[in-house]
Amino acid sequence: MFRSITSYIFFVQSLSMDSLRDVKPIKFIFSIFFLIIILSACNSMAELPRFVQSPKPDGTLSFLVVGDWGRRGSYNQSQVALQMGKIGKDLNIDFLISTGDNFYDDGIISPYDSQFQDSFTNIYTSSSLQKPWYNVLGNHDYRGNVYAQLSPILRDLDCRWICLRSYVVNAEIVDIFFVDTTPFVDKYFDEPKDHVYDWRGVLPRNKYLNNLLTDVDVALQESMAKWKIVVGHHTIKSAGHHGVTIELEKQLLPILEANEVDLYINGHDHCLEHISSINSGIQFMTSGGGSKAWKGDMNDWNPQEMRFYYDGQGFMSVYTSEAELRVVFYDGFGRILHRWSTCKKGVYSDI
Repeated sequence: MFRSITSYIFFVQSLSMDSLRDVKPIKFIFSIFFLIIILSACNSMAELPRFVQSPKPDGTLSFLVVGDWGRRGSYNQSQVALQMGKIGKDLNIDFLISTGDNFYDDGIISPYDSQFQDSFTNIYTSSSLQKPWYNVLGNHDYRGNVYAQLSPILRDLDCRWICLRSYVVNAEIVDIFFVDTTPFVDKYFDEPKDHVYDWRGVLPRNKYLNNLLTDVDVALQESMAKWKIVVGHHTIKSAGHHGVTIELEKQLLPILEANEVDLYINGHDHCLEHISSINSGIQFMTSGGGSKAWKGDMNDWNPQEMRFYYDGQGFMSVYTSEAELRVVFYDGFGRILHRWSTCKKGVYSDI
């Protein structure tokens, strides 16, 4: 029935309490006992899971990035998806990245939640978008059944879907590190308001975060790729509604700087944005315009760092070769808003 231990884990974890009532007591106790043993073993594993993404024959890669999108097509999600399909075809993309908040307002309740079909499968239908989708979880995803969204059942329903908490995509010339940022944010624990977060697998929190930071640091240190890109849902630097995520600035940013990361890509703020750090070579890119945007919601920022800000819907593309990395931002009509490129020698320019 199960292809692997991982499949079994996610199957048990994604079950709702209603479905568990139908499981015979002895079988249920055995399942929970077996699950505890396996989870204990998994918690001791230090290395982040890895996926291999092959580049094109010429060694280049192209991909799209979109975030904060899952609204059953509303708030122009379908319009953005349409333009993504067109640009994806023009660029012959290899895969896509989602920066989280995949399903509003409160994630999904089970692997069979209609939200998955209504907000993902039936929206991103263009032929060019039928490629792997590498996803991270956002804070809204944590308000649902997290294990349902991580479940391999979703990949059985739509083979494009790839979602873990934190992992690495190795693509020869570029390594992309996906980081689970929601558990870093204090207010979700201290002041959750009326929201209920699914912290299974995260508690005890300090141990989870310490292990994650160590794993990310080790993975970055071991990377031999020409380019290093880190993806998380939450901002590190942003002039948008949420602004700077202080917890990430204190805990994650020093690791990124020490390992000379090239890009940090996030969502969370519903805008498109590019900030260049004056303290390091890291470029901070926000792609959170997959559906609902926040018009006019922008805070002051150092003009020496602010390269581009757009308070509307859209997405971004990334192209990498051994020597060059290019980023382009598009609005919801597919119009180019901002271009940026850099060479591995460290000389960069707006083009």
